[in-house]
Amino acid sequence: MDSIKFFNRWGAEGVKVEDIGLQRYLTLDPKIVPKTGARYAGNRFHKSGTFIVERLATKLMGSGHKGKKHFISSGHNAGKKTRALHVIENALLKAEQRLKVNPLLILTRAIENAAPREEVIAIEYGGARYPKAVDIAPQRRIDLALRFMTQGAYTKSFNKKMKIEDALAEELIGAYQISAKSNAVAKKRDLERQAASSK
Repeated sequence: MDSIKFFNRWGAEGVKVEDIGLQRYLTLDPKIVPKTGARYAGNRFHKSGTFIVERLATKLMGSGHKGKKHFISSGHNAGKKTRALHVIENALLKAEQRLKVNPLLILTRAIENAAPREEVIAIEYGGARYPKAVDIAPQRRIDLALRFMTQGAYTKSFNKKMKIEDALAEELIGAYQISAKSNAVAKKRDLERQAASSK
C-alpha cells in the first residue's frame, strides 16, 4: 500500500526533524486533507500531534498579534481554512519548483531555522522593571516561527501587487536558506540579539 500523501501530491519519505528540541513537537504524519476541525482542541499539547501543514494553515487564518493589536483580519485572514489550504498548496508547489526539494522538507527546515531559542521578559523587582533573557519552550518556538512567517508573507502581499502564494513561497524559501530577506529569520536574530544583551 502506498503511503499517504498530503494534498494527494507529496509524501514525507526521508523528511526528518534535525533539531532535537523540536522533534517531539513537530509532527510530520501527512494527511490527504490537513483539516482536523479542532477535534483535539481540548487536549493538552494537542498542537504537538497536529500535522505541521495544518498548523501553518491555522496560523494563516489569524496571523497573531503585533504590538498588542491583531495583525490583519481581512482578505485571506477571514477564517476560511479551505482558502488557507489552497494558498499553502500553491506556495509549496512554487517553492518545490524553485528549489527542486520535497516541500515538506522545505517547510520543516524553514521552521527549524526560524524558531528563536531565547527571548526577553520583563521582571519587576522592588518597583523597577528589568529585562531578563529566558529560553523559549519548544512548542512556543514553533508557534513563533509560524507566526513570523505568516506575518512576513502578509506584510509583502496585503494591499500590494504580490499574491499571498508568492509571498509565502518567498518567505519559506528565505527561511529554508537562512536568508536575512526572510521576515522570520530577521525576527529570530533580533530576538536572540536582544536576549544576548540582557544577560
